[in-house]
Amino acid sequence: MEKEIKYYYMKEGKCPYIEWFDSLDTSIQLRVAKRVDKLKEGLYGDHKPLQKSELSELRMDFGKGYRIYYYDLEKTLVLFLAGSEKTDQKKVVQQANKYFSDYMERTAENDIST
Repeated sequence: MEKEIKYYYMKEGKCPYIEWFDSLDTSIQLRVAKRVDKLKEGLYGDHKPLQKSELSELRMDFGKGYRIYYYDLEKTLVLFLAGSEKTDQKKVVQQANKYFSDYMERTAENDIST
């Protein structure tokens, strides 16, 4: 089953995931992109739900232990909220949870207004 990746954008138009991805070295970007391609094919690989959160993380066992924080919106859509290295994981997870709350709040507002 093919999955589509959707990215979270803040109200001011910034995308935390894309900003994180763009900050990576090109060789790391290629490896992360390869992992995302597998996710699009429905192959999650090393992933797990986060404790005390509705989010999950894709774990990459190379370099600095890269992570992508996401939420499965439905069977074919995945929302990417943020990325991190293992060293800043705790801070980024807290921020990703805030992004998710903001996304859900704004989505609900849009559903009501249409």
